[in-house]
Amino acid sequence: MSFIEVKQISKTFRVAKKKSGLRESIKSFFKREYVEIKAVDDISFSIDKGEIVGYIGPNGAGKSTTIKMLSGILTPDAGTCKINGMVPWKERVRYVKNIGVVFGQRSQLWWDIPAEDTFDLLKDIYEIPEEKYQTTKKDLIERLNLHDIINIPVRQLSLGQRMRCEIAASLIHNPEILFLDEPTIGLDAVSKQVVREFIKKLNQEKHTTIILTSHDMADITTLAKRIILIGKGKVLYDGSLKKLQNKYETEKYVSIKTRDLLSIRNKGIKDIRKNKEGYDLVIDTRLITISELLNVISKKITIEDIEIDHEGIDNIIVKLYEDYKI
Repeated sequence: MSFIEVKQISKTFRVAKKKSGLRESIKSFFKREYVEIKAVDDISFSIDKGEIVGYIGPNGAGKSTTIKMLSGILTPDAGTCKINGMVPWKERVRYVKNIGVVFGQRSQLWWDIPAEDTFDLLKDIYEIPEEKYQTTKKDLIERLNLHDIINIPVRQLSLGQRMRCEIAASLIHNPEILFLDEPTIGLDAVSKQVVREFIKKLNQEKHTTIILTSHDMADITTLAKRIILIGKGKVLYDGSLKKLQNKYETEKYVSIKTRDLLSIRNKGIKDIRKNKEGYDLVIDTRLITISELLNVISKKITIEDIEIDHEGIDNIIVKLYEDYKI
């Protein structure tokens, strides 16, 4: 059996219907109408110990609901789930000692006290032996560069500094599983890089199993080799990121440096634009390969230099959404 085994879990929410207008608002005050929304619909997947999996999908797809069920916060209406031999919502007290959770838009740190004080409180909550706690805390401070900020009240920290402290708080008890829900949301480029590098090293050195949800596809491509795409509450794709790129990466961007004028028409060239040093082309690799393109162009002009870029992962994910009409 896999480390994480999810079988046919579903979750439906009953939500009050809201209608516009004063008359409708008064009517709904006396008699409310409800609609059922299936946030998660018969989802199944398994994850091995030490894997990093990107769990992605558009807003409202059911990502956060799934994470809340896997972390034991919500109970599904149907289906089963076992993580490290435990059912999260049935064995919550024992289970939470083995997981860490980081929600990018929610904080587990006490706002008016330094992060280190929160760490001390978590030590007591998780009943961590003193020696083990001090070793882990020292290691996290070093790795996440918290020396200068750990004794400053959390409310005075920048978003990037706070997020590093959030991650440290979620790992103070050395969990085997880490749930990351938008861990880099709102961070600057430098802070994002620090967080990503830390997560990667954590996985490599401690084999921590990580489930990552993020709208920043750079998080996914940097950290995860496998993705699970969810849409309208269902799993639409579960497989390697590389396989997805091979299937949907149909465009390449070619920059050619030349002093010559280029006039060319080919069904595989989707766009061509003049720049200061030559031309920028967008080609459809289903219709023309890079070698075929260069063979055609080299007969017309002298190529001084060439750069080739792949299609961005964001565009690939959009194409996948379009295929599934989400």
